[in-house]
Amino acid sequence: MKEKLCIFGGTSEGRTLAGELGGCYDLTVCVATDYGREMLDGTEGCRVRTGRMDGREMEAFFRENGFSQVIDATHPYALEVSANIRRACERTGTPLLRVLRDSAAASDGVFVDSAAGARDFLAGRSGNILLTTGSKELGAFAGLDMSRVWARVLPVQASIAACEAAGIAPGHIIAMQGPFSQEMNEATLRAVDARWLVTKSAGAAGRFAEKIAAARAVGAESVIIGRPPETEGVSLRAALERLLPRERAVSLVGIGPGGGDCLTQEARRALEVCDAVVGAEPVLDAVKTQKPKFAAFRPEDVRRALEQNDFCRPAVVLRGDVGFFSGAQALKDTLADWEVKLIPGIASPVYFAARLGIPWDGVKLLSLHGRDGALIRAVEENRRVMALTGGANTAGAVGERLVRYGLGDVAVTVGERLSYPDERITRLTARELAGASFDKLSILLIENPEAGFRIRRGIPDEAFVRGETPMTKAEVRAVCLSALAPDGDSLIWDVGAGTGSVSVECALSAPEGRVYAVEKSPAACGLIRENALKFRVENLEVVGGQAPEALEGLPAPTHVFVGGSSGNLREIFDVVLRKNPDARIVAVAVTLETQAELTALFRQRDFACTQAVTVSVSRAKKAGDHHLMAAQNTVTVFTAQGGGGHE
Repeated sequence: MKEKLCIFGGTSEGRTLAGELGGCYDLTVCVATDYGREMLDGTEGCRVRTGRMDGREMEAFFRENGFSQVIDATHPYALEVSANIRRACERTGTPLLRVLRDSAAASDGVFVDSAAGARDFLAGRSGNILLTTGSKELGAFAGLDMSRVWARVLPVQASIAACEAAGIAPGHIIAMQGPFSQEMNEATLRAVDARWLVTKSAGAAGRFAEKIAAARAVGAESVIIGRPPETEGVSLRAALERLLPRERAVSLVGIGPGGGDCLTQEARRALEVCDAVVGAEPVLDAVKTQKPKFAAFRPEDVRRALEQNDFCRPAVVLRGDVGFFSGAQALKDTLADWEVKLIPGIASPVYFAARLGIPWDGVKLLSLHGRDGALIRAVEENRRVMALTGGANTAGAVGERLVRYGLGDVAVTVGERLSYPDERITRLTARELAGASFDKLSILLIENPEAGFRIRRGIPDEAFVRGETPMTKAEVRAVCLSALAPDGDSLIWDVGAGTGSVSVECALSAPEGRVYAVEKSPAACGLIRENALKFRVENLEVVGGQAPEALEGLPAPTHVFVGGSSGNLREIFDVVLRKNPDARIVAVAVTLETQAELTALFRQRDFACTQAVTVSVSRAKKAGDHHLMAAQNTVTVFTAQGGGGHE
């Protein structure tokens, strides 16, 4: 059963409270007039009581309904009504919350209790006067020297007649329809050379703040008809924070590339209703809002900012779209005990494609911001690649990578500061891009007309840079890769990598993974690097040194190929299984001694399954007018799957 709440006020504050609280409480709103009732038409979740009540009627009304709390959101001038509400609450024991209208501080002017009080104050002071109290109050200023009085009134006949009756000359009548901005108030004060501004204390709804600020800006003094700002009560925002259920709701808002024009309507609404905005400093700078801002980047820092400030409905802003290489998912996980709403934004590739006049549905999308990304493979296999730059992967560094892997002639379009006034789009080749300076958060469109998807297994031996280093032959390599069975994101060790032929094929088979080619010979390490560049596999890293020592600093593997062990097979197996007991291991044996050692190792270890396959390959060799089949070395391929349960 919902808590019963009563709001007094046909004011804008009362309407805001009714709209926000209608779904949370059993709500009754009391207004004095039919106009007040009409202004609440369409407000869901509230009953409206129309008509004035005196103190006794209020007391009876409270007792009859049993409200848990009464909210006084009446006009600042409704002194008698507020007094009656307060007495009725005291007599019935009903908690009362007074909502104060925003107004200027007492230091912003001289407060008087009436128009006559303003006249008496100004009678003994020199300087021109601008009256902004309305036509009904003009008669109270009779007796002043009207040659120094100007009146701003509505442009209707009754207002003009009131000015004439008060003795205000036609040239001193300013007939204009409001509301008036601070700039317009400043212009009017300067036009009449006003020393004094006379106004009513009407709060935000009467544009009171704009008048006071204008007077301050031009050096005029304010004479304010009304009581100084109330001090007993709370602001509208504080009332909402106190009354709204604390659901710990946060919006993760994608703001697009950063320019204000790219905010979606949903994002604008989220920023309008939130009570604070949190985000990384560059993103906060792109958000134009009067709401409090708190700089935080890492998910744990964002959570700390939200909790330390006890926000009700914060918004966390993120560049781009919350679903495209965004920190939104990590934030969502960190704020798992909050109600999290994801508000999408315009991703920079979408904006960039529109600016270039191309579709983006067939574009390969990558982020190089804080990650390596399979850039070279993507450019090799896709005619169009869009890549976000950032961190060490600047636009110039990407150009250098493309050149290093033989792609210096591909076309690159660089988008900088997209959606900002200084947006710039530059077209050039990768070779021209290399080392050039662009905005660190640029986006690149890389176009390779010769791109195509290629499956490579058993690459011809002569395709590799070989030198004098031994190499696993193509046919055996195909069997080994089949036995190894890497996934697209596997982490692979190639121990005793030789020329790197197996490493290259592993890297091609696991484009989202990483291959570590471990080799003790410096000359062979050089060959592996050459082959990595030739076959454009940037996910291959050469590790110089002898196993098992060279393996200790490597991340745990999912797959291991042992092509050469230098007599350290047992120690290599020990390191592999210590780092990952579930690793899949493939090892080759050419000699009987190595076969025996691997057979013994397989028996001694607790593998889920093991297998040995002998591969005999003969290649045709020309002998005069004929061809003979020349036998290659017989190789036994041993496969072991970690995980226990020897088979």
